[in-house]
Amino acid sequence: MRESDPIVSQLQIQLKRLEAVKKVPRLIGLLATLPCLLLGPALAAETNTIGNHPAIYDANGMLRPWTSWREALDREMKWYARCPMEKGYPRFVVLTFMNGDYTPNAKRPDMIPAMQQATGIFSYLKYFAWTGRQNTQLLTFARSMGDYVIKEASTPDTGKYPRFPRSTGKAFALPQAPDCGCQADRPYEIEPDKGGLAAYALVLLGEETKDDTYLNYALQVAKTLAANMVEGNASRSPWPFRADYRSGEGRGDVSANMSYILRLFDKLIARGHGEFRAPRDKLWHWMKNLQIPNAAKDGMLWVQFHEDYEMLTNRNSWSPMNTARYLIEQKEKLDPDWQRDAKTLIEFTVAHFTTIRSGVPVCGEQDDDTEPWGGALSNYGGVLATYSAATGDRQYKALARQALDYCLYQIDDDGCPGQTALYRKRGGWQEDAHTDVVHNYMDAIAAFPEWADVK
Repeated sequence: MRESDPIVSQLQIQLKRLEAVKKVPRLIGLLATLPCLLLGPALAAETNTIGNHPAIYDANGMLRPWTSWREALDREMKWYARCPMEKGYPRFVVLTFMNGDYTPNAKRPDMIPAMQQATGIFSYLKYFAWTGRQNTQLLTFARSMGDYVIKEASTPDTGKYPRFPRSTGKAFALPQAPDCGCQADRPYEIEPDKGGLAAYALVLLGEETKDDTYLNYALQVAKTLAANMVEGNASRSPWPFRADYRSGEGRGDVSANMSYILRLFDKLIARGHGEFRAPRDKLWHWMKNLQIPNAAKDGMLWVQFHEDYEMLTNRNSWSPMNTARYLIEQKEKLDPDWQRDAKTLIEFTVAHFTTIRSGVPVCGEQDDDTEPWGGALSNYGGVLATYSAATGDRQYKALARQALDYCLYQIDDDGCPGQTALYRKRGGWQEDAHTDVVHNYMDAIAAFPEWADVK
């Protein structure tokens, strides 16, 4: 069932956001759009479509899903199950820009191996578990993503970051060349945070499959990260955003996405690798005492995450929301102040990256791009749902549901998703369309199981 006071819940959030107007001038525009939350059924007449479907609103002006989440996700996973193979890999594994007929986008030969495969492993493992572990093709596809990172998208076995996941590369390159860096990476650069993200996903894959190949590779990545760690401070994270894998020379003092390196260390410590205790404690000390509190200030310890950007002051939503996710999962085991700290990160994201589209408060990626791409938006919705379920705080529950209902509209009737619900689109960035989206619905359904079947 829907919240009994969804509009009030949303307005409370928006009013809090508007308190930040003096600090964030671009939010002034929300004053003009806020009344749309009160228009009710009139929205349906003014907003004919969202993404790939006619927009559906209830009598209170709340967006409804175009079909149930269960049905939409089932169609999407079946659409990907029919994806053509390329030298033993599903095609969407070996490229990032794929059209809605499974063909590559000839204008975009670049790709983001580590991010795309890591989040894809999250999605396929969670969907595999949610659907009863019956469809073994899901696990086969997850293994394909892990195999791709290890066999095709690793640096050479030399230098400061040997056999380390590549953050960027070239579509269809099997394996990636030593100088495959592209987008905003230089040819020989890697992104340490993406290596930690991929390695954590490989630990999960190894635990599910009982295959030590994935665990051993993740252990190698963790050792490399520990060896290259520096002392974090008020203007520098423990790893730079980018580094030349040959020399270790860093570029970009701050890397926002530290929570997955923390997850990686925690996982390996739990598996008996006590050598990661000291770097883990140093990392957490920096996050707890400097990075998280910085979200209530200028947010300059939350800059740099997206592979196609090198703007030094470009804050992003993905990193604080995924840090909040880990706080919510671990609670007091990680942080006695987990609820307060998670809310600090959520409020930072709401204040700086949310806008209203088609009457729905949605979340964008970064300061330089506040469009609600599928990855950023679904992460936002998934984390809000887990926070609401964990704390009993209803403030964010309706916002989570609306964000995820909006994102669902990017899935077409046959299951082919687009990269956003802003416009009709089939295909695009596979991370925004698929790999970094499904796992967030799984988290939201784990928080509120009844949401899977609401129409």
